[in-house]
Amino acid sequence: MTWSDSTTRSSPFHLTPWVRRLLVANAVVYLLGITVFTEQWMLTTLGFAPDAALARPWTFVTYMFVHAGFLHLAFNMLMLFFFGPPVEEKMGGSAFIRFYLLCGLGGPILAFGISLFAHVAPFVGASAAVFGVALAFAMYWPNTQVFIFPFPFPIPVRYLVAGLVALDVIPLALPMLHLEDGIAHLAHLGGLLFAFAYLRGERVIGRAARPKAAAPKARVLVHHTVSGEHEAGNGPTKPSEPPDDPSKEVDRVLDKISRSGLESLTAAERRFLDEMSRQLRGH
Repeated sequence: MTWSDSTTRSSPFHLTPWVRRLLVANAVVYLLGITVFTEQWMLTTLGFAPDAALARPWTFVTYMFVHAGFLHLAFNMLMLFFFGPPVEEKMGGSAFIRFYLLCGLGGPILAFGISLFAHVAPFVGASAAVFGVALAFAMYWPNTQVFIFPFPFPIPVRYLVAGLVALDVIPLALPMLHLEDGIAHLAHLGGLLFAFAYLRGERVIGRAARPKAAAPKARVLVHHTVSGEHEAGNGPTKPSEPPDDPSKEVDRVLDKISRSGLESLTAAERRFLDEMSRQLRGH
């Protein structure tokens, strides 16, 4: 998988801090499972089993660092490698790791809820969290083109993620297919649902928190009267507020003099010019 848009990422090998830590953590756990411990012990102790979830609550988190084989690990880490860094740079480090763990929790939470009504097999892997990161990328940059082997043409990332969602929804929506593929579709779907809820909430909260532009205050630069009309007899005039940009007001008054002569100025405009003259002389 490669990008056809170089602006999305400065380098294909650029890793952000939390993506690097997650890659290392998953690799270390996998190596421990094939060297120090047995794979079966890791799956039983750290994997998520809905029937035993309440007795082993730590598995809501630990399951996402355990993988059933090298190909399972490689697929998830490859997706994290490509989609993770841009999303972390967009969100920021602390927000990214919270989002990653939230998506990871979405898988077992959904599976546990479904297990109250139907049997759900145990599962492991970072797919729920990684699929959530992929969805975030697709929502932030939906038109980014990606090349996926062996296809010779680029695919918009939104279609790629939509295809991944379909691969998880179809087996769940059509149980008569009996797709015993060993894939935890409920975990994937839970991660996607939690990611979508988080990202939509982020947009709504962001719009609500964005300060609205204040309506401009009505401001009278100078008091205008019809040419030739005398202000005397109309009662005392209130002093006008100083203009926001005196230089523009000076230009306007001078333009008026050039068009209609000095006698066309109102008393307020004359006072304004006198005040500007005094300020210039003082400087």
